[in-house]
Amino acid sequence: MKPATKPGRSLRIADQIQRDLAEMIQREVSIERAGLVTLTGVEISADYAHAKVFFTTIGKPVDAAQHVLNSKAGFFHSLLFKRLTIHTIPRLSFVHDESVVRGIEIDRLIEQANKGSG
Repeated sequence: MKPATKPGRSLRIADQIQRDLAEMIQREVSIERAGLVTLTGVEISADYAHAKVFFTTIGKPVDAAQHVLNSKAGFFHSLLFKRLTIHTIPRLSFVHDESVVRGIEIDRLIEQANKGSG
């Protein structure tokens, strides 16, 4: 019995999708519509059918940026189909990455606690 996938293959594909999408978004999505978008990661399902693309944005509300990105997801999917040499190109869904906001809040709380104890 042979393994279903090579170890690390899904990570390599996710990284390549992130790099390609970052380039596409920079070229295809105006800053006026979505703000300055940064991709923070991509998670691919085990069957490569779906990918969650995590992003942050500066300059526009998160909901507006998420709407713009998800409305162009089909277009990005077709561009990835032309670039990648894998059998299944995942359907894309863009999700705001809350970890950056939480990290900033934790830093603020730590700084506040340190000022109170000193």
